[in-house]
Amino acid sequence: MAKVTVVIATRNRRAGLARTLLRLHAQAEPPPVVVVDNGSSDGTPGMVATTFPRVRVMALGRNAGAVARNFGAAVAETPYVAFADDDSWWAPGALTRAAAHLDAAPRLALLAARTLVGPEERLDPMSRFMAAAPLGVAADLPGPSVLGFLACGAVVRRGAFLACGGFDPVVFFMGEEARVALDLRTGGSGLAYCDDVVAHHHPRADPATQDAKRLLARRNRVLTAWMRRPLRTALDETAMLLSAARFDPAARPAAAQLLRRVPRALARRRPVPVEVEFELAVLAAGERTAGYATT
Repeated sequence: MAKVTVVIATRNRRAGLARTLLRLHAQAEPPPVVVVDNGSSDGTPGMVATTFPRVRVMALGRNAGAVARNFGAAVAETPYVAFADDDSWWAPGALTRAAAHLDAAPRLALLAARTLVGPEERLDPMSRFMAAAPLGVAADLPGPSVLGFLACGAVVRRGAFLACGGFDPVVFFMGEEARVALDLRTGGSGLAYCDDVVAHHHPRADPATQDAKRLLARRNRVLTAWMRRPLRTALDETAMLLSAARFDPAARPAAAQLLRRVPRALARRRPVPVEVEFELAVLAAGERTAGYATT
């Protein structure tokens, strides 16, 4: 009996999604899959229903962003949920190993996989950073402790994920993982990087959208700070974005969006405890050394 359901959120990427589903179905033991469609206009739900009848399709009729994954997790009938995007998939045997790790470690709520990028299978920089174990390795976890993850390379304990609220609409998309990681850790759960669980990610090369994504991630970092970080940190992060908007016209939409969303972030404000904030400081120091930001 399957222990892991793959949940895929998608929008207007019919061809890429079909390739991902073919790869999952080609495995010796194909996992159950739930596709949550974020209001596609390219016929994605119909394609999935016709071509992949074993896949459950949830057509939201709107773009819910990262929150779409919550709907898929809610209807999954397995104890664990693996997230994937329409341009990512799980290596053969990866989900079996992930389930074994979760079975053996009751405190483990989230497993971050080794993520290989592109046809060259380059190790994702975030995977490299997590493997370096800046937070050490807890005795009851199967790998280095982490406080962040890539959604397309994560397997969660379904109950713990839903209990912490899953992904939220405040950040919507880009950097949505940060608040989930903080809430799981605050609740006493463990998060670990497991090098033997492999995910593949083939993102589309689109230089035209890179700056927009970078600014969106920056906006969401500030919103997450208002929801979970100390007041001083939230104020500093806000000031930096607003200052950037004064001199960079490209940053102004992100700053305007931030100001509109801050009231919603404040309504969800629950600063993390001191010990979690200390771990964030340790990670920040490691990021500066490695030249890479994980949140």
